[in-house]
Amino acid sequence: MPTNTLAAPYDFDDLLEIMKRLRTPETGCAWDLEQSFETIAPYTLEEAYEVADAINRGDMKDLSDELGDLLLQVVFHAQIAADEGHFSIKDVTQAISEKMVRRHPHVFGDEEQRTAEAQTGAWEEIKAAERASKAETDASALAGVALALPALMRSEKLQKRAARTGFDWTDPKDIFNKLEEEMDEVKEAIDEDDAEHIEEEVGDLLFVAVNLARRLKVDPEIALRKSNDKFERRFRAMEQLADGKEAGFATLSLDEQEALWQAVKAEEKA
Repeated sequence: MPTNTLAAPYDFDDLLEIMKRLRTPETGCAWDLEQSFETIAPYTLEEAYEVADAINRGDMKDLSDELGDLLLQVVFHAQIAADEGHFSIKDVTQAISEKMVRRHPHVFGDEEQRTAEAQTGAWEEIKAAERASKAETDASALAGVALALPALMRSEKLQKRAARTGFDWTDPKDIFNKLEEEMDEVKEAIDEDDAEHIEEEVGDLLFVAVNLARRLKVDPEIALRKSNDKFERRFRAMEQLADGKEAGFATLSLDEQEALWQAVKAEEKA
């Protein structure tokens, strides 16, 4: 049985060694040895969302733990790559360090300091130049927007890219007209009783809603997350109010449930 030569407190190099041992044939962990980029990817996404959740809750202890879980995912992927002869963790840190220096010439170069807004624009220009220098075959303004992003986030990124080419409404108020148009098309699809058409039109409606959020400088992901939290809070409050009744919440009529909903909203406002 292998001996443990590692001892706390641990640092980043210790984490690399732990991951290497877990992936060592014969003496490593059978589960870790069976993993691949594809099987680990879902965990990577999950850990990123758990980091965001800890930030949203303002739980710094949990954030520290979740950042560790996310860091493990990076190390795990890098170790799989090293085992297969693709690249190492040093290549990962080298590449991101070069990228950060290159994309901040106002900090690591001779350019003047930029405002946060100016840096956002410059960042995208530098990224576009990087894509061009790689001689990528896709020359579209939309190139590089990852397919694996959550649909809401990807929608916003696609629209931002398109807007940089001038393809955008000049007046945000025009988006309201588009929203009404898309709602009418959803109604038409419902009248046709065509499930595929309904799905398409609902998707178009959501896409325009994201565009409205973007033009109003509202992050749609954050806005929807807050609405989700609000709905959950109010729904749970309704259930608690219903517990005082002889029947449970699910047995109440829609009018009775609506009355509870309004009572909860009134209590929040008070």
